[in-house]
Amino acid sequence: MDIRKIKKLIDLMIESDLQAIEVKEGDQSIALTRPTPVIAAGAIAAAPASAAPAAPAVKTPRGAVETSPMVGVFYAAPSPGEGPFVKVGQTVSAGETLGIIEAMKIMNPIEATQSGVVEEILVKNGDVIQFGQPLFRFRA
Repeated sequence: MDIRKIKKLIDLMIESDLQAIEVKEGDQSIALTRPTPVIAAGAIAAAPASAAPAAPAVKTPRGAVETSPMVGVFYAAPSPGEGPFVKVGQTVSAGETLGIIEAMKIMNPIEATQSGVVEEILVKNGDVIQFGQPLFRFRA
């Protein structure tokens, strides 16, 4: 699918305030989704009483967090049967591969943007993840 067509789909989503769109063209298809906004805990308390109940706030992990740069499927290892790229307690350097996100049949390596010790892995192998979703928590 042509990148210009994808850009037009994105523009259409923005103009029409669509949350998701899926287009199939022959044997090719593309699905675009917007991330759902996260509501801060303070914003829930400040909402007027007559408002509809808000969705619970997503808990943000403490410490330095590595987030997903895209929507896709997370893979912790280079291939099935191999060990994971990183484990809890492992020291990583900026630029080191933490995992892979498959998006539109393309395997995208997720590299650490910071150095530190992996304190928590917040997603599981095979999880569908969203843009901006926390993936790893580091201790400096």
